[in-house]
Amino acid sequence: MLTALDDTLWHQLPTTFDHVWTSDPRFFDRYWFAIYSGDGRVAIQITMGAYRNMNVLDAGAVVIVDGKQHNLRVSRSLNGSVETVCGPLRITPIEALKSFDIKIEPNDGALHGHIQWECVEPAHEEDPHYTRLHGRTVEDYRRFDQIGTASGFLEVDGKRIGIDNWWSCRDHSWGVRRGMGVPEPVTGPKVPLSEKGHVMAFLFFSTSTMSGSLLFSGRGDDVPYTTGVITDRETQLSHHVTDIALEVQLHEGTRRFHHAGVVATLENGHKLIIDVVAQGPSIAMQGLGYSGGYNDGRGLGAWRGDNHLESDVWDVSHPAKVILHDGTEKVHWHRIQPVSITADLEGKMSSGTASMTLTIAGQLPEHLKVKSDLE
Repeated sequence: MLTALDDTLWHQLPTTFDHVWTSDPRFFDRYWFAIYSGDGRVAIQITMGAYRNMNVLDAGAVVIVDGKQHNLRVSRSLNGSVETVCGPLRITPIEALKSFDIKIEPNDGALHGHIQWECVEPAHEEDPHYTRLHGRTVEDYRRFDQIGTASGFLEVDGKRIGIDNWWSCRDHSWGVRRGMGVPEPVTGPKVPLSEKGHVMAFLFFSTSTMSGSLLFSGRGDDVPYTTGVITDRETQLSHHVTDIALEVQLHEGTRRFHHAGVVATLENGHKLIIDVVAQGPSIAMQGLGYSGGYNDGRGLGAWRGDNHLESDVWDVSHPAKVILHDGTEKVHWHRIQPVSITADLEGKMSSGTASMTLTIAGQLPEHLKVKSDLE
């Protein structure tokens, strides 16, 4: 089927743009934005993803105000469409790799608004993500990251929230990734997390002198995945990261952090030491549809008909527990936390705002040091 993209000069395969190079149902292409107030007490995230082999475009928006997380999740059939609009949510690139217009029209949920997003630095590619399991490729995707600012407004339950040059970050990822559209097939025995723990830390940040992103993922004693880029905001020179070490302080009885230390080794041998402090409640990503989100529990990329919309409000005031709209209490492992940071690069100090994902599963892996509050 021909689409508007086929009247460009950017074909890379001898076929039309309405399908992709693989028949793997997990193929995805997705935007993600995070926007935080200066004190971290208002946290916003917006996402939109296309799943060509599932015939799905889905999207979501969440905002935390006064410890309440307001969620909007939508989904529709693609049917050959290349419009980045899903239900009331539209994401429009104004200038590629630089600026976006994000609109959420009034809808049956309690959340709508209009946001303009602008970059403050060039986007940076992560190292490729590629994983095999029992001889089968389970991940093969790319992602780039970018720091920016956001302005506009959101209206939540009749309350207008003004957004004036708030700190923001975004990423854009595409390819094949686990947890998209369909359950993973059983191809062999699984090693339980009680025997082989997992930790993943993803930090977007900027200070008065630098900005960047750091991603660390380790499972058991496997060689961890590490990627990151640090940019000098004055010279715009960038340095890649070769190693990341983590230390965290957790809320008692939880896997949620209130302080963290990150030490990144740059390619020139310099050390960047970052002190991380949680600010305000963290976003429970199931509210956006991630990690088994949506009311049907099938998560991102699942076909839910031609048009689907659901909305709810959760209490996320506790650091680990989430109280759903029906009073059910859950502990979501996938949370993203607005944070403040202090950075020390070879004695040069600066402070700023950041977004940190920290997921810890199963046995604590050797890559992670957990520090007692008494230390």
